[in-house]
Amino acid sequence: MLVAFSISPTTSDPTGSVTAAVAEAVRVVRESGLPCETNAMFTNVEGEWDEVMAVVKRAVDVVAAASPRVGLVLKADIRPGHTGQLTAKVERIEEALARGAEGEA
Repeated sequence: MLVAFSISPTTSDPTGSVTAAVAEAVRVVRESGLPCETNAMFTNVEGEWDEVMAVVKRAVDVVAAASPRVGLVLKADIRPGHTGQLTAKVERIEEALARGAEGEA
């Protein structure tokens, strides 16, 4: 299973920054040992249902400890029997793009 999620804490920081709280959530994910990556909008994590959802819950809990309200956006790709999809899906797209470029030459 692949999960892309974003946690949005409320903040009392006068600049509106949520960096510290989000960094703590990302730390939870990275320390989980599950394959993961973080980009500007989401953190992606791969694993079995129970372990991925437990990591998401821990990430939400750590943000909730510093914020009175937390928003969570979650998207899941549930495909039993497939692992390594965090990178494999991107590799397939890159290969298709390269084939397309070769066909144009």
